[in-house]
Amino acid sequence: MELEERVAALERRLAALEGAERPVPEAGDGALWALEGLKAQLAGAGEQGEDGAVVFTGSVRLPTQERYEWQFGAFTERLLEEDWAETAESFASLGHPVRLRLLREILGGRRTAAELADLEEIGTTGQIYHHLRQLTGAGWLRTVGRGRYEVPGARVVPLLVVLTAARP
Repeated sequence: MELEERVAALERRLAALEGAERPVPEAGDGALWALEGLKAQLAGAGEQGEDGAVVFTGSVRLPTQERYEWQFGAFTERLLEEDWAETAESFASLGHPVRLRLLREILGGRRTAAELADLEEIGTTGQIYHHLRQLTGAGWLRTVGRGRYEVPGARVVPLLVVLTAARP
C-alpha cells in the first residue's frame, strides 16, 4: 500500500510539473502572500486606500529566453471613477482569435511578418498586416524594424494577466 501511495504522489507532482493547473490557494495557508502584502500597503495609505486596490505582478521568461518583471496597482476609487470606454480599443484589439494567435507566436519568437505568414490558418498577408496594425495601434505590439514586431516589455505581463483573467 505504501508503494501505491508514493507512486500516486509522484504522478500528481509530475502532472503539476507538466503544466497541470495549480489548485486555487486556500485562505490562511500562506499562499495569499501578495494579497496580504497589498492589505498591509493599504493600511498605510490612509483614506486613499479605504476602498481597496487592485495589483497585478509577474515574473516571466518567454520561450525566447527574454525575461520580464512587472507590477502595477491602482486604487479602487480611481478605477471606478475613470471612463472605462477609453479601454475599449485595447480590449477590442484582443477580441479576435487570429490576433491572439499572432501575439502568442510573437512572444514565442516569430517576429517577422514573413514568419507569421507561414503559419497555417492565419489568413492572407493582407489580413495578417490588418491584424498587426490593430494590435500595434492598441499598444500590444510595436515595430522594431522593417517587418519585425515585438510585444513591448511593459505589455508582456499585462497581456498574460488579461489572458489569465479571461479564462473560464
